[in-house]
Amino acid sequence: MARQLRLVLPGVALHVIQRGNNRQPCFRRDGDYLLYLLHLRELAVKHCCAVHAYCLMPNHVHLLMTPSAEDALAALMRNLGQRYVQYFNRAYGRSGTLWEGRYRSCIAESARYVLACYRYTELNPVRAGLAVAPENYLWSSYRANAEGGEDRLLTAHLEYLGLGQDCISRRRAYRGLFDVILEPSLLARIREATNGGYPLGSETFKSGLMLARGRKLAPGRPGRPAKKQESENDSFEIGL
Repeated sequence: MARQLRLVLPGVALHVIQRGNNRQPCFRRDGDYLLYLLHLRELAVKHCCAVHAYCLMPNHVHLLMTPSAEDALAALMRNLGQRYVQYFNRAYGRSGTLWEGRYRSCIAESARYVLACYRYTELNPVRAGLAVAPENYLWSSYRANAEGGEDRLLTAHLEYLGLGQDCISRRRAYRGLFDVILEPSLLARIREATNGGYPLGSETFKSGLMLARGRKLAPGRPGRPAKKQESENDSFEIGL
């Protein structure tokens, strides 16, 4: 079956997930995380993709990015994968693939969904039981977005900037978003949209966009259906 074309709109944020092959670790030590982020920063500049949030889990990666062109994200992820896999294989005396096929992504329509993807991304370690609070996890963008920690990789999304008139009020409002648990229905929508590659937004937005591009509203994935646990859990062992 032919692979489905990715739904990418220049200037519209995308939530991206890339998993380690067979749920195996793709980061083993601090230097691995640091090198991945260094390459991500260099390639984000090169390919004009703004990175708004990220979380590097032991065996998968969450990114929230806005590409400037339709092919910018694909170029960034391809080059990032090549660079990092070459390093990882040399460092650990291995060969072959590191990632589980293609990365998955979905576009996010509005403030509700963009900010939900910020939260979804940075809360992943808490859902997986790796941290009791997002600020306790080292390899995410939470401390930069919520507390003003320095992170030259990040570019604030317009919806994030709209949280306040200055940095202090913006961060306070952002932290307040994490005081409210993401509703299970919204979590499910983010997962389904990302895995299926269709828009995360209102039904009107999704229907209009998908029909205009000649695609199904909720396209299925080729191959065998995913295991039930892969759509319901956020464990780092499962890789969501």
